[in-house]
Amino acid sequence: MSTTAPAKHKHSDSSRPLLEVTDLRKYFPIKGGVFSRTVGNVKAVQDISFSIFSGEVVGMVGESGSGKTTAGRSLLRLIEPTAGKIVFDGTDITNLSRKEMSRYRREMQIVFQDPSSSLNPRMRVENIVGEALKIHNIGTKNEQKDRIATLLKRVGLSSSSMRRFVHEFSGGQRQRISIARALAVNPQFIVADEPVSALDVSIQAQVVNLLQDLKTEYGLTLLFIAHDLGVVEYISKRVIVMYLGKIMEIADGKELYQNPVHPYTEALLSAIPIPDPTLKREKIIVKGDIPSPINPPTGCVFRTRCPIAVRECAEIIPQLEEVSPGHLKACLRR
Repeated sequence: MSTTAPAKHKHSDSSRPLLEVTDLRKYFPIKGGVFSRTVGNVKAVQDISFSIFSGEVVGMVGESGSGKTTAGRSLLRLIEPTAGKIVFDGTDITNLSRKEMSRYRREMQIVFQDPSSSLNPRMRVENIVGEALKIHNIGTKNEQKDRIATLLKRVGLSSSSMRRFVHEFSGGQRQRISIARALAVNPQFIVADEPVSALDVSIQAQVVNLLQDLKTEYGLTLLFIAHDLGVVEYISKRVIVMYLGKIMEIADGKELYQNPVHPYTEALLSAIPIPDPTLKREKIIVKGDIPSPINPPTGCVFRTRCPIAVRECAEIIPQLEEVSPGHLKACLRR
């Protein structure tokens, strides 16, 4: 097992998406009564469809409660989807057994939002990063140790970090350990679930730059989940905008930021500060709070806060439609 140069991933059919998601749904049942019967559902993700190509970084943005994290974890089957279809590298993994799914665990990894809670405080860094290597029987003990040291160095930590515990590191360093852990088995696809939201702004830039470099060096494909559109603009080729479990808009990053067509996207973009005191951006105020996913609005889920909503918006569920090549929106008015 080589511990020096990372292998870039190659696919025989570059025109085929590495990941295809069709009508993905995740409902969490609400139990009640003496017999704990299902009395309702938290509709976290509602019939979303999108694709990600090999080597691509796709951003997924939206307010808290929009279903981003649930969608990301459902793709990896860390939580089981309620319905829909997930095709990874040409294989439908939606209904694979736990044993059948294990071989795909090497190819699909995740970096969690909070490294303080996602890293075991009782384990040394060497064991945290090397755990997947042992599970998948990759290399000898010496090769595993070399691999761990190489990865730690690549994410900006010294090899002496291997013998230390998580509490001995800062938040940014812990997230670097999380990234090294995700890279240990040389995956094709990584879900980065708000990997910088718990970090200071200066550290955020370092971690985002690290992910950008690793993406190129390792030939990675990333789903980058965040609520900060400024960060997403920097790292993502395409952007998916979610609201209350639904996709509102999908577009190339530059196209989305220059020509948003959904009123929710416009509102999100208007809140991004401009680093120039002489320039001002007209803010679009979205009134009220995001509705409960237990009882989402009929028709368009954004209509209760939308400044251009009309009566039809309560009656018709807007479908994603292409407004220009690669630019899709779910809005009846635009």
